[in-house]
Amino acid sequence: MLEIDENLVKKLIQNQFPKWGCLSIRPVEKSGHDNRTFYLGDKMTIRLPSGKEYASQVEKELFWLPKLKKYLSLPIPIPLAKGKPTDLNQFAVDLAGFLSELQAINTSNGPRPGKHNFYRGGDLSVYHEETQTTLKKLKSALPTDKLNNI
Repeated sequence: MLEIDENLVKKLIQNQFPKWGCLSIRPVEKSGHDNRTFYLGDKMTIRLPSGKEYASQVEKELFWLPKLKKYLSLPIPIPLAKGKPTDLNQFAVDLAGFLSELQAINTSNGPRPGKHNFYRGGDLSVYHEETQTTLKKLKSALPTDKLNNI
């Protein structure tokens, strides 16, 4: 996996968005797994997929987030720009309310679980073989017979 750090982000910004090239870049403390997030100056953030397997999520988010925005009380950021791959890189109550609103949205016409989103929201049987393999490896450390019955 490519290491995404301030130097790489700075090069990408200078290359693709030179008007923001003079702004400071610093990592967000808890960035996530699928994306790496950085502050760009004091008012913007940058999100980069942490690996090529997560790149397809960018288009999905750009399409769906504006549609979901009208149903949610917390602000949904409006993308200011979308970069391209280059040779440089081939609060408790509000959150609870936000999650409740998000769960209340009718998603019947939304994206289905599949390879593009690692089968999130799909049947857990997708992970059965991987789970069984892991349980076998952990047999000496965990009560795997009980875990198999969950």
